[in-house]
Amino acid sequence: MRPHDTAGPPPAPDDGDFPARRAPLCVDVAELDSVVTECRACPRLVAWREEIAVVKRAAFRDWEYWGRPVPGFGPTDAALGVVGLAPAAHGANRTGRMFTGDPSGDFLVKALYEVGLASRPTCTDIDDGLELYGVRLTAPVRCAPPQNKPTPAERDTCRPWLAREIELLAPSLRVIVVLGAFGWQALLPVLRDAGRQLPPRRPVFGHGAHVVLPATGDARDLHLLGCYHPSLRNTSTGRLTQPMLVEVFDRAAHLAGLDRRDG
Repeated sequence: MRPHDTAGPPPAPDDGDFPARRAPLCVDVAELDSVVTECRACPRLVAWREEIAVVKRAAFRDWEYWGRPVPGFGPTDAALGVVGLAPAAHGANRTGRMFTGDPSGDFLVKALYEVGLASRPTCTDIDDGLELYGVRLTAPVRCAPPQNKPTPAERDTCRPWLAREIELLAPSLRVIVVLGAFGWQALLPVLRDAGRQLPPRRPVFGHGAHVVLPATGDARDLHLLGCYHPSLRNTSTGRLTQPMLVEVFDRAAHLAGLDRRDG
């Protein structure tokens, strides 16, 4: 019997319970990454991601859009996780790789490169050769949502993918940088349900927030760092600057044992 096996026939990808029943069966991150791309559990998100993949943006009219759920990206033994919001309609929904092909991805990867956690400062497409060092990028919602706003129901339906990914990464994971309040609010229940002890008062998101969840079982202490999301709105207004983002990842790299900037 596979881990977390459940009784009954396997769920169809368009069943609302597909993530809840299928994600726990994944034995490793590679299987999870493959299975998540089959999901059709949220009709509104399916319709939107597929419409965008056909209509396209004029600048990308020659692209064949991915148009499916987007798996996490990065090594499967990462010490540092990065949790965002959801794929961008003309970013990861086009390229098929998390935080790729849009201004948010450019801003994020440039900071990772500056800290020594990425092989190159740009992320244009899935075949650009980008490698991440000890870092895995993921999101609570795996399909591009209209206006970048998933509903609470869509967030909750998608949660099992993130929960299983965090569970599979647990042996190596030491730090999670959460980009934005949406990701923060989505991640805390995942960690609580995984047996992590949260503070008596629910931690509040903020840029620079730092919460340490104590070790439990075989899992070591886990550091949560809050950071403004590198959305175009935040970066164009100066709410989040490149030095601010680099500072967060410098701190995260140190806590995760990934100090690489000096070689």
